[in-house]
Amino acid sequence: MHLTLRVWRQDGPGAEGRFETYEAAGIHQDMSFLEMLDLVNERLVTGGREPIAFDHDCREGICGSCGLMINGRAHGPQGSTATCQLHMREFSDGDTIVIEPWRATSFPIIRDLVVDRGAFDRIIEAGGYIGAPTGSAPEANLIPVPKETADAAMDAAACIGCGACVAACPNGAGQLFTAAKVAHLNLLPQGQPERWMRVERMVETMEEYFGSCSNHGECEPACPKGISLDNIALMNRDYLLSKIRNRKLGGRR
Repeated sequence: MHLTLRVWRQDGPGAEGRFETYEAAGIHQDMSFLEMLDLVNERLVTGGREPIAFDHDCREGICGSCGLMINGRAHGPQGSTATCQLHMREFSDGDTIVIEPWRATSFPIIRDLVVDRGAFDRIIEAGGYIGAPTGSAPEANLIPVPKETADAAMDAAACIGCGACVAACPNGAGQLFTAAKVAHLNLLPQGQPERWMRVERMVETMEEYFGSCSNHGECEPACPKGISLDNIALMNRDYLLSKIRNRKLGGRR
């Protein structure tokens, strides 16, 4: 295939950005999207030009670092797929593909297609953990967990923190990410000791960086793991309860 790429280039956080156009010839339909960018970069380097900076790591849809806006859609045209799992057979010969970084105030651009997702780290630091005794592993069936609860927690834990939900949201809201991280701990018995402290701290940290959720619903379709909006409702309920419970306990616990 022969493709035309319009790629966002930006030399640094404070630099003025611009779109640059590249011709991508000899692209095989079985290449992944990132392999296509690798090939374009090899040709740029060979020609003495600066390669396109983009994030990647596992290339297996696990780490969440590869997120790009492709033709205006987070992760591209294929649903439930991270950018690294997207293959060029989703495009046609002669297509023009517009490639941009996540567009959100909370994700400042570092260079080209690379953004700083450190705001997610601040949310996890606020409460994304459990207190557990050290020592040998407990017996697997020591704490009974209903299957429905375990399934819901595991579905929430599938979030890879890529930021597609924020990039797709008109408000730049971080509720789906935060709700997924809250739910996968709050639903399980091991997460109960910090439950009310966790949800209060994580939600209020989120509000420092991200916009407000107004139920546009753009986040769930953009999520490569299909995290449900139901988790936001669960988080909102727990947050309201936390303000009552934590006040009765004399403040944050």
